[in-house]
Amino acid sequence: MNPSDLRIVFMGTPEFSRTCLKALLDSNYNVVMCVTRADKPVGRKHILTAPPVKEEAIVHNIKVFQPETLKTTEAFDTIKNANPDLIVTAAYGRILPQNILDIPAKGCLNVHGSLLPKKRGSAPVQRAVLEGDSVTGVTIMKMDAGMDTGDILTVREVPIEENIHADELMDLLGSVGSELLVETIPGYIAGDIKPVPQNGDEATYSPPIRSEEGAIDWSKSSVEIHNQIRALSEWPGAYAKLSGKKVKIYNSEKADGIGAPGSVLPAGKKEIVVACGSGAIKIKELQTEGGKRLPASECAHNFKPDMMFGNGDS
Repeated sequence: MNPSDLRIVFMGTPEFSRTCLKALLDSNYNVVMCVTRADKPVGRKHILTAPPVKEEAIVHNIKVFQPETLKTTEAFDTIKNANPDLIVTAAYGRILPQNILDIPAKGCLNVHGSLLPKKRGSAPVQRAVLEGDSVTGVTIMKMDAGMDTGDILTVREVPIEENIHADELMDLLGSVGSELLVETIPGYIAGDIKPVPQNGDEATYSPPIRSEEGAIDWSKSSVEIHNQIRALSEWPGAYAKLSGKKVKIYNSEKADGIGAPGSVLPAGKKEIVVACGSGAIKIKELQTEGGKRLPASECAHNFKPDMMFGNGDS
């Protein structure tokens, strides 16, 4: 199979998706259109910003389509008129309706950031970190109308390091997934890779992260709180209260120490160590309400032993 002979419509949105798109282009696949989510306001100034996939498509002069929904005649006609042999999705953010799944003769493939059927759904990477998993991976699946329920083509495992954050893990999975995608397509198109049905009895789900999940409960173990901080550091941020004001904690590591949960423990001059229900965490980066995001070393002098952090939902 000559990659340039295969017409592909690519559907995706964030950096994870851009990495997969670039891998297809670097392998000379003929991506005829990119479907992505709408531009969004970003930052304090709410600057309207294109999603990464759109940025990459523009660089390569690829047509971009940004429908609000795929359940319209316009969406169906636009994708059908691109005449794709194959649709590839990676973190697009919407379920494809059956009429769009039926468009390409070779079907639709998805790059999913978990070891299916584990962690189906929209937040598999954050949930893997939040739940303290030691391993995750990438699955290339043939899509059906369900949420990540399609037959599996190929899988690659990735260990989860103790201090890696969800956004860093997402980048790693994007790299692994993009490599696996370009390795899988030729065998799939040739019929050498046979789709294997998922075992639904083993399925677990990873629903979207809710903002209130960032609230720290200091009665939990240092392991659980450390996992929460690194899982949610990109959004919404893990947070606690100090003197009634919100403090976001963006980076941490596990530490030794015993004290009342939430209490600041004696530590080095440039360190902030807080007791948990069991163990303690060393805060490495934080942001007080109305202040700047800072390394703990620059503001540790403001956090005296026996000061008490309250729970985020208090």
